[in-house]
Amino acid sequence: MREAIAILDFGSQYTQLIARRVREANVYCEIFPWDAPVEKVLALAPKAYILSGGPNSVYDDGAPTLPKYVLDARVPVLGICYGMQLLAYNLGGKVAPSQHREYGPANLEISDAGAALFSNLQLLTSNLQVWMSHGDRLDAPPPGWHVIARSTNSPIAAMADPERQLYGIQFHPEVKHTPQGTTIIRNFLFEVAKCDPSWTPDSFIEESIAQIRARVGGDQVICGLSGGVDSSVAAALIHRAIGDQLTCIFIDTGMLRKDEPEQVVETFQQHLGIRLVAVNAVEEYLSALDGVIDPEEKRKIIGEKFIRLFEREANAIKLSGIAPKFLAQGTLYPDVIESRGPERQAAAKIKTHHNVGGLPKDMQFELIEPLRFLFKDEARTIGTALGLPDAIVWRQPFPGPGLAVRIIGDITWERLQTLRLADAIVREEIDRAGLSRAIGQSFAVLTPIRSVGVMGDGRTYGNVVAVRAVTTEDFMTADWARLPYDVLAKISSRIVNEVADVNRVVYDISSKPPATIEWE
Repeated sequence: MREAIAILDFGSQYTQLIARRVREANVYCEIFPWDAPVEKVLALAPKAYILSGGPNSVYDDGAPTLPKYVLDARVPVLGICYGMQLLAYNLGGKVAPSQHREYGPANLEISDAGAALFSNLQLLTSNLQVWMSHGDRLDAPPPGWHVIARSTNSPIAAMADPERQLYGIQFHPEVKHTPQGTTIIRNFLFEVAKCDPSWTPDSFIEESIAQIRARVGGDQVICGLSGGVDSSVAAALIHRAIGDQLTCIFIDTGMLRKDEPEQVVETFQQHLGIRLVAVNAVEEYLSALDGVIDPEEKRKIIGEKFIRLFEREANAIKLSGIAPKFLAQGTLYPDVIESRGPERQAAAKIKTHHNVGGLPKDMQFELIEPLRFLFKDEARTIGTALGLPDAIVWRQPFPGPGLAVRIIGDITWERLQTLRLADAIVREEIDRAGLSRAIGQSFAVLTPIRSVGVMGDGRTYGNVVAVRAVTTEDFMTADWARLPYDVLAKISSRIVNEVADVNRVVYDISSKPPATIEWE
């Protein structure tokens, strides 16, 4: 049986980043809600536990608690932020509100440089730059523990009980703002837990194929294919597992990018050899979304309509007289974490994704989501390992609801065409400048704003298009791309000259957080 780390989620928005750092070290891990059934967690046979941060105070009524099996297992444990406070609270330490909260960069003073967590750090002094995000602090460690680091506002910023292989840190090593945080996590994995770095894309593919075959058996599967990276990788992985038991369904909603419907059909039918059914549902979607302004309502309508169309098509393509039992999707973890999926009820919902919170409760399918706990870059790595062409693997990310969530306000065919042309110009110019690989995502947004302009000798009152381009590694955080001025100028000039009824272009310079990548 492979080695594995169990990460218990106490509601932190950073929990999946912990998993990302563990996987980058080629160690397998899974995330479980803190109150997951004990048998489900123990079935993984964890070699160690990592306890995430969270928004609660450990001493509050109803706050998430530490499951008894964690300490009973007598395996290494690393508590991060709330996780450290939870260890202290349960083992006799003192946790209290801090008079001065710590949010953002902090200077960590290491008092025990020989501690296993601090091996291999590049230190000029005993100080280390870290990222803090907490309102409570430890005033006293539990019996048998000793302090290994402190900060200005945290007299106990890290603590250890080496004999029991228990460690707690108040800061967040999983975020990029702790520059040597990856080394600290690797120290826990390899110096403390003695893990073997054997989890690789090839091993993920092998395990996923075995799991898919075991679950599907002789049944049929349909895959909702958008042509984007996520659904394409999921389709390729499932096809590798069950072959002709898979049928992909591509639904043209009318909200795809320029020339996209034709490209998707050609790629999958002619180049990948996967059975594909193409459905034209443009009029159905336009009718369902007519007059709908609220973005959450848009996503839910789109999510439900996808399922109803899949159900209809599944009944029409019965193989051996049996309708497909499973629906496969390319859901990634950023979708789950922002939608507050069923396994993350302790976290705050940011927005509903059509393929998570937008699914109807009475759908007839069982879901298969082999990429549900992967980030975008991990999905791309898997796609490359499966032999997918770069044209698919490095395709610009595109939300499942499509242009519906890039049109602010009412959706009409005319507004879709306006946005389609503007969006194509944005991507063409960024690609022409050789910047596509450096930019995580780039697109146009059609705002509900109209503004006065002058074209020729006449007054105009036209649409305002916003351009969005971001750099990111995992799509959980992102920064606005510093596009060269001449590229921005070319984009703006082409949009106002080539797209009817647009007279103003603006550039979005918001990071994530506080914004999200998409506007809706």
